[in-house]
Amino acid sequence: MSVWFSSSAAIASIKQHQSITSTEEAFLTTTVQIGFVAGTIVSALFSLPDRYDPRRLFSGCAAIAGLATLCLVFSAPTGLPVVFLRFLTGLCMAGVYPVGMRMAATWANKDLGLLIGLLVGALTLGSASPHLLAATVEVNWKNIYLVASGSALLAAVLICFVRLGRNIRRATAVDFSKIAQSWRRPSIRKANLGYLGHMWELYAMWAWLTVFLHQSFAERGFANSNTMAAWLTFVAIASGAVGSWLGGLLADRIGRTFVTIAAMAVSGTCAATVGWLYHAPLVILAPLVVLWGISVIADSAQFSATIAELAEPSSVGTLLTAQTCAGFLLTMASIQIVPIVQEILGWSGAFMMLAVGPIIGCVAMWRLRSDPDAKRIAGGKR
Repeated sequence: MSVWFSSSAAIASIKQHQSITSTEEAFLTTTVQIGFVAGTIVSALFSLPDRYDPRRLFSGCAAIAGLATLCLVFSAPTGLPVVFLRFLTGLCMAGVYPVGMRMAATWANKDLGLLIGLLVGALTLGSASPHLLAATVEVNWKNIYLVASGSALLAAVLICFVRLGRNIRRATAVDFSKIAQSWRRPSIRKANLGYLGHMWELYAMWAWLTVFLHQSFAERGFANSNTMAAWLTFVAIASGAVGSWLGGLLADRIGRTFVTIAAMAVSGTCAATVGWLYHAPLVILAPLVVLWGISVIADSAQFSATIAELAEPSSVGTLLTAQTCAGFLLTMASIQIVPIVQEILGWSGAFMMLAVGPIIGCVAMWRLRSDPDAKRIAGGKR
């Protein structure tokens, strides 16, 4: 997952070499989302995670994503070639993230929330890792892409040694009607609406937090503002791994709808508050940013676990892919809208806009609690 936000981590170094507009900056991340959506549409339509060995699918896609990122080292930091390579990276990640969840689900035995929570925690650490590189030393943007590429290529090899669990079920043919379950079945629809509310906030926060902190620290006159912003961004995003683990642990014991509602309530409150603390002392701003990083991802795995429990065994991979497709399609809008709102209303207005998603998500998951199908979630704990 290190290739996903490598451009966000590299942007400070890129700006030292050439000027770049906020629209171009947003597009470096958005094109990855566009590619991911295109990949998940193809994957879901043809039921790729349910019809083929997920390890080979994961390995091939990770290798191509790694090579696409490697090509960025030898090209200009912006322009059409970069747009294509970022799109290709996103396209291939559709064979990594949802397929990884599919593989984790094959090992579940009353601990599905924890297993997928651990996987999303790994996703979170991987997404944060480029910021760690940017924070540790003053590196050229090419080095960030180089390390991210090497990580993805290593993953393509390591995944080949993973064994699948006994819960694996293979689909024998393409069945386009499976995707319709995402909206046709009320329980799955409510879970997906909750996921969409969560996704409206998540990736926009991950993409723009570092820019918010860079600007805030620079205006305060900190000599090492870039390094400080990179460190805090890494800590905030990486701390989400703890949130994913804890969310999975609690969801299996207390209930998935309870955990998702609680996490979205906290993250939504953070989103509505952080922007107002642009000039606040670091002892106030930093803890709130870290709390936001923990809570914004703590519920993510539980939406996927909920779908895995509600879906038919042979449709799990397809419905998980369809869910992530819809979620990442929405992130394309939220990532692009943030800088537009920020120019008009400032960071307070931009981040408050993100809080709308968790509010809608809380309502959807509260309604799922009373759905008859909810007894299938987390062993009846809802």
